[in-house]
Amino acid sequence: MKKALIIDDERLARSELKKLLADHPEIVIVGEAVNAKDGLEKIETLHPDLLFLDIQMPDKTGFDMLAELEKAPQVIFTTAYDEHALKAFEYNALDYLLKPVEPKRLADAIQKLHQLEEKERQAEAGAIRTILSENDQVFVKDGDRCWFVKLQEIRLFESVGNYARVYFEGNKPLILKSLNALEERLDERTFFRANRKHIVNLRMIEKIDTYFNGGLLLEMRGGEKIEVSRRQAVKFKEMMSL
Repeated sequence: MKKALIIDDERLARSELKKLLADHPEIVIVGEAVNAKDGLEKIETLHPDLLFLDIQMPDKTGFDMLAELEKAPQVIFTTAYDEHALKAFEYNALDYLLKPVEPKRLADAIQKLHQLEEKERQAEAGAIRTILSENDQVFVKDGDRCWFVKLQEIRLFESVGNYARVYFEGNKPLILKSLNALEERLDERTFFRANRKHIVNLRMIEKIDTYFNGGLLLEMRGGEKIEVSRRQAVKFKEMMSL
């Protein structure tokens, strides 16, 4: 079962989509939102697995809304305009449905969701077998330079587009690896996802200060200052408490 949230400012569009989704009992509609602000609030409280998201809405676009999320659910865009398709897939959209939504296209999109779930299950099973401990050494190569580094010596990973910058000692090489892929391989008892751009080594934190909007500011052993988002700050405090 997948929990879905419909975010669309058009009541009729939401109603039509709900009717079509009745043919897919594995998709459970947990709520509806009438604009992006409403959508953000309901994502926070309902924790949907899947968004059916309109793009053009009165307060802000669906893209603007996604940019405010630390970690977005799977997204199927539903829109009356086809000119946003390319941008939609830059946001890792599962699919892009034009209104009025055709039943066959909706079924195809949901099939993609099932296929993705299966891939994630397989990847997760593989990742469980290959979680790296802090004592493991990893090979790092950037251009002509190479290192063989113990993970416990790495204080920080920083996302740079499709690459990640690895901070250890006085070195900051770039590796072709996404932060999400790294997070799956790292031991969460040692490494923590502070925000969308950074994973920090918990043993390399020198100082913790409170920050704006309920966040935290970490000072790493190398002097780097890393913001912990409000959402992640809650998790961080729970992890670090007795």
